Amino acid sequence: QVQLVESGGGLVQAGGSLRLSCAASGRTFSSYVMGWFRQAPGKEREFLAAISRSSISTYYADSVKGRFTISRDNAKNTVYLQMNSLKPEDTAIYYCAAAHYYTRISDDYYYWGQGTQVTVSS
Repeated sequence: QVQLVESGGGLVQAGGSLRLSCAASGRTFSSYVMGWFRQAPGKEREFLAAISRSSISTYYADSVKGRFTISRDNAKNTVYLQMNSLKPEDTAIYYCAAAHYYTRISDDYYYWGQGTQVTVSS
């Protein structure tokens, strides 16, 4: 089992940047594909990015491609989401999640963090 804890959220002005971190417990972090999702009030959970076990492959939603970068450090059991050029519509709760295979489908992710709030002011 994997426990995930996100951090790094906060309030930022439009055009600014934030770096989210997701720390995982356990010694099997490197065996999981990791993903980032977000959920805004009144909206469904949205896939943002995924990264393969060895960081060879990454995949992004069109809404964040070119602005967000996912990365991981298996030695630190941590996955990151660097967010640049933030927009007010990026305001949401951001979640990291772990899956057994490369996917953008939220139901395929077995383990989830508690989320971290990101608020972008205009």
